[in-house]
Amino acid sequence: MKGPKTINLTLKVWRQAGSQEHGQFETIKADDVDPNMSFMEMLDALNEKRIIEDKEPIEFDNDCREGICGTCGAMVNGIPHGHGQGTTICQLHMRAFNDGDTIVVEPFRARAFKVIKDLIVDRSALDKIIQAGGYISVNTGGTPDANATPIAQETVEEAMDAAACIGCGACVATCPNASAMLFVSAKVSQFALLPQGRPEATQRVLAMLKEMDTCGFGNCTNHRVCENACPKEVSITHIARFNREFLKAAIFARSNP
Repeated sequence: MKGPKTINLTLKVWRQAGSQEHGQFETIKADDVDPNMSFMEMLDALNEKRIIEDKEPIEFDNDCREGICGTCGAMVNGIPHGHGQGTTICQLHMRAFNDGDTIVVEPFRARAFKVIKDLIVDRSALDKIIQAGGYISVNTGGTPDANATPIAQETVEEAMDAAACIGCGACVATCPNASAMLFVSAKVSQFALLPQGRPEATQRVLAMLKEMDTCGFGNCTNHRVCENACPKEVSITHIARFNREFLKAAIFARSNP
């Protein structure tokens, strides 16, 4: 029984030794690629070949390879995670490309995302935003009953939709302003919708917005490309909720100096 027909591709991969170094595209041939491979597996096979040939492998981030962790991320033909809808780059399969295609692969680009090497960028700025207020403070003890605090099913679903954000940074990479507003609003929404997050709502939204500005992210001007690029399809309606939460917090802070 014959296996699947392989394809031959030309990759233009961004190579950069570090954030202080100049980078450039390197043209690399990827021959005999199995269409059933994921994009990450294709890079694995290519790197194995390059190591055998005593060439420097392509550095890229990855972990779970199931679209859950948010570690992987690169621009494929100018699109974060490639042209698959609602998928990360590790879920992008080579059958989405044709024999002879040229694929341009480069890192997520933003002032806040410094290039570490090749396709790997430092996304710790997103972690700093979470540290600023993306949490709730609780007293530890026995686990309460699941039905102790009744919450409408629609509200729970909406909060879970916001919590689906994996923090990959695709929204930042695709935004002309390099804004992290979709990421921040998703984290604010998942708490703002639930009673557990209400006590610290004012402090949270102000602290996270301040940290976002400090980290060098841009402002949101409603281009809406972040919503389309998000692999978890987080809606920009959360940005609207964030703006409402910020307005309430700003009024409260002004009236209670």
